[in-house]
Amino acid sequence: MKLAFITGATKGIGRSTAITFANAGWDLILLSRNMDLMEKLKRELVTTNSKISLVECDLSNPLEIGNLVKDAIEKYGCPSVLINNAGCAFNGPLVEMNLGQWEQIMQINLTSVFQICSSIVPKMRKNGGLVINVSSHASYNAFPQWGAYCISKSALAMLTKCLREEERSNSIRACTLTLGSVNTPLWDSETINSNFDRTSMLSSSQVSDAILYMAEQPESQLIEDLTLMPSGGVF
Repeated sequence: MKLAFITGATKGIGRSTAITFANAGWDLILLSRNMDLMEKLKRELVTTNSKISLVECDLSNPLEIGNLVKDAIEKYGCPSVLINNAGCAFNGPLVEMNLGQWEQIMQINLTSVFQICSSIVPKMRKNGGLVINVSSHASYNAFPQWGAYCISKSALAMLTKCLREEERSNSIRACTLTLGSVNTPLWDSETINSNFDRTSMLSSSQVSDAILYMAEQPESQLIEDLTLMPSGGVF
């Protein structure tokens, strides 16, 4: 069964991934906090003949995630591929970040991934599956003004490694897609200072093509980490 579960599905990488996978014949479970945008995307994908199921969930609220994801799996089926794409960022001096901002970035970039995996991975064990966690080269590079983001992505990379080792015997594979700068609406957020040229960044479609490539590897092999960078280097 080619069923993919995609978080952060209405913008940027998530939206492009949904389109790419639907065009490749995958059925989808899409998760976002914005039902209107998900409904719009679903209408756009009607010509693909893929089955599109929607889950409205705010990943910044840890109390929502467990039950909503479990209910979705019971209703729509267990995915063969889980793509944890949703993320957020703040920039500014690390020790001047207020606690609420710190907790939000850790919740969305790290803890929500743990929560979603906790709901889905045990269900995957019956038939095996693949977890793709969308990470960043900030997971191993320290960028001034991006401390919390770097820390959250570094922890996500280790979460992925630990999950991979623990679930290997259950035929569940886990990997990271490590990205350089991608031109997405994330840069338009009020919490980000991005007053610079973004035209040389990776495009969302380049990233979603890479995600599909990782997802369609045979079960006998795994790309543990794929690093995709703009040819112009770091921004």
